[in-house]
Amino acid sequence: MLGLGKKRTSFGKWLDKQEDINQLKLEEATNLSRHTISRLCNDKNYIPKFSTIYKINRGLKKLKKEVKVENFLRM
Repeated sequence: MLGLGKKRTSFGKWLDKQEDINQLKLEEATNLSRHTISRLCNDKNYIPKFSTIYKINRGLKKLKKEVKVENFLRM
């Protein structure tokens, strides 16, 4: 399913490399919508609100990932 020609953000590329999580698991861990997670992974011009960044970081921590989404964003 990977590499279907979709343009991915650096966060999307990182998520694709993870074997134990995917967009659906991240959606469940963060309580964010599928649309928001998809934009974060696919839209290079998307700048999430601080509350979204907080939820993503909390979700990544819940999934035992020692990474912060800010490392992947242009701000």
